[in-house]
Amino acid sequence: MKITTSGLVAVSSALLVACGGDGGSDDTPAPPPPPARGSLIDAPTTVGTLTVAQIDAGVDASIAAALLPPSLSSANNRAKCDVKVVALNYRTPGAKGEDSNASAAMLVPVASATCTAASSSALVAYAKGTDVEKPRTLANLGDSETFLLAVVYAAQGYTVVATDYLGYAKSTYGFHPYLHADSEASTVIDSIRAARNAASAVGITLSGKVMLTGYSEGGHASMAAHRAAERDNASEIAITAGAHLAGPYNLSGLARLPGAIFGYQFFVPFSITAWQKVYGDVYSDVTSVFKAPYSGYIESLLPSPDLNYTTLLTSGKLPSGTPIQARDAIMQPAFLADLQTNASNGYVVASKKNDLLGWSPQSKMLLCGGAGDPTVPTAVHRDVMKADLDARGASVVNGVTRVTSVDVDAQLQADFAPGGVAPVDPASAAFATYYGNYHAVYEPTLCHLSARTLFDSVK
Repeated sequence: MKITTSGLVAVSSALLVACGGDGGSDDTPAPPPPPARGSLIDAPTTVGTLTVAQIDAGVDASIAAALLPPSLSSANNRAKCDVKVVALNYRTPGAKGEDSNASAAMLVPVASATCTAASSSALVAYAKGTDVEKPRTLANLGDSETFLLAVVYAAQGYTVVATDYLGYAKSTYGFHPYLHADSEASTVIDSIRAARNAASAVGITLSGKVMLTGYSEGGHASMAAHRAAERDNASEIAITAGAHLAGPYNLSGLARLPGAIFGYQFFVPFSITAWQKVYGDVYSDVTSVFKAPYSGYIESLLPSPDLNYTTLLTSGKLPSGTPIQARDAIMQPAFLADLQTNASNGYVVASKKNDLLGWSPQSKMLLCGGAGDPTVPTAVHRDVMKADLDARGASVVNGVTRVTSVDVDAQLQADFAPGGVAPVDPASAAFATYYGNYHAVYEPTLCHLSARTLFDSVK
């Protein structure tokens, strides 16, 4: 349609009238600015306090049960501070920038004669491991992950803020963007802002030094936050060090593994369906990726409102068996074959978007893992990440070591393997126990202790 000059004048006049554009002022108030990222939605709520005696007793009981390494009973690892556990609820954007929120636990060391560090405390921002339970929050005195953070960091004088992530606990976000680097980063960075906003109310003075750490999914999240904070927020948040523990940094390498990791039926479907929700083009039909009956509900299964790792299997919602058996039960063989040969496979493309290779930290960084880890293989992730950093000259800068890599496998075997040697018979009960606990139970503490060694050197 052709519009004449006179027609344009008429249209313009009509628009001016419709918008009140008659020369007078528009009295319509401007919309309020969006809430600041990291601003607190609710007042910080103290859940309770773990005393020095309770922390040490819990450590001793866990050592006796072979769940924690004996080194935690040494004098330098005994608790120095009572730890107050505080619940936070803060603003953070969703995966597509939508206004949303996440909750977090803030672990606050209580100043005393044995806890002088609490007078000016460094802040450790922590990202948790993969969680399949939607209601779970780390602001819980009985949570094992929260207890470990209290033991290793807060009871030694560090303040900790540990996000629950988008889609969990108090978060109203519609799903969890699992292993989505950008939203992981923003959620962790905003937890730092939330902790700073809450500090005076919970009775802690922060020194301004910020350390980042995370385990498993959290290792991916903490590294994504490290990258983003140094790139985008350096004037606001000075990262002192980052310790990224057993994280999947090379997701595109993982996507093309011909075998299957331990826990495949949880972690791979979770990432596929989450990236589909973020990007919309990982697949066109869920049945092309997943077999029935799983294809009928897999997109809304994780995280679950009422099932945990065990009951997801015992209920039949996810398949059990060896990693290969579980993979073959849930995945379409044509999709698995396409992963190996098709660079345009939607899952491969999405995984590359969330790889963490190709960046260089400006602060000290630790990569930690165990060579025997059956869930996050170090040969695929930690070693590839370190080789990438080495190749670009990022590990040693002007003769100073900036990036270190630690393998805790030898210590893990010494502490937890029968006779100090990893079992080799896949059919044995010892093999099932050892490798079933490797990633989730044994490895975290040893890596956290390595992280604290780094943090102590720069705090």
